Amino acid sequence: MHCASRSCRLPSPPHLPGAALNVTTSTLSLTVADVDASREFFCTHLGYEVAMAADGFASLTRGDAAADLVLLRRGTEVLPPEQRDQQATGLIFALTVTGIAAEEERLRGAGAPITMPLREEPWGERLFQLTDPNGIVVQLVEWATPDEPAQADEPGQTDEPAQADQPAQTGEPGQPGEPAMHVIAPTAGNVTDSPNARMTGLAAPSRGSTELSTWTVAMEAGRTGPEHSVSREQVWTVTSGVLEVTCDGRTEKIAAGQTLVLPPDALRRVHAPQAAEAHVAMRSDGVASVPGADGTRTLPWAQ
Repeated sequence: MHCASRSCRLPSPPHLPGAALNVTTSTLSLTVADVDASREFFCTHLGYEVAMAADGFASLTRGDAAADLVLLRRGTEVLPPEQRDQQATGLIFALTVTGIAAEEERLRGAGAPITMPLREEPWGERLFQLTDPNGIVVQLVEWATPDEPAQADEPGQTDEPAQADQPAQTGEPGQPGEPAMHVIAPTAGNVTDSPNARMTGLAAPSRGSTELSTWTVAMEAGRTGPEHSVSREQVWTVTSGVLEVTCDGRTEKIAAGQTLVLPPDALRRVHAPQAAEAHVAMRSDGVASVPGADGTRTLPWAQ
């Protein structure tokens, strides 16, 4: 639901001649009706401290990577006339955290206004939301599976077997070091569990593939995934059980041995009337979208 975490990964912009932007800190300025109420909310529940304050103004900061906040009373003459009565709408202030379940428990115990309880999205994002007295939505986010650590061979360790989650490389004669093919074995580190399914990543850009991503999906009987769309065509082959897939209002049952092709950008929902497993393939740059949510999300098991 945001682009503050690894769900939105964009390439670094190229260095342009004459462009010498040097960012030293980040500050979010918000115009609110009641500065004192928002200041109390952020200091009490989210660990912010007051750096400066005056009538109708407060500057808040934290000692970590979180953005600083400036709270301005609506109508203040500090703002240009055309901005004085405006308030941000549709804004979600997202903070990526660790130990999100403990954070939700702590905030509930403190009586914080949790307006969306903890949930886990199928792409591995865990999140919940609070809303401050002025309507500012704060989203705390954690990824269900951490990034896989980079692995590199130590010099002189050429006789060690390949790591299970690293592609084995075979060089062609006359081209030493150039990979000819990759052998990929699924590992526990490539598994993402959501409330509705278990995804096991196979081929992906981080595991030897350059164009395609493949993974398996396992669903228990009665489970139903969320409605969403994906920017790339997907090919689902059911390997056991039965899946019911609704796409653009049409529902099909796909039994073991059958293959379903899902078009890009079409809303779909997957239901398992009985325990089922499937193998999925798509182009590796596919991203997901959820109705009513801003932005797109990468699929961690396909990265």
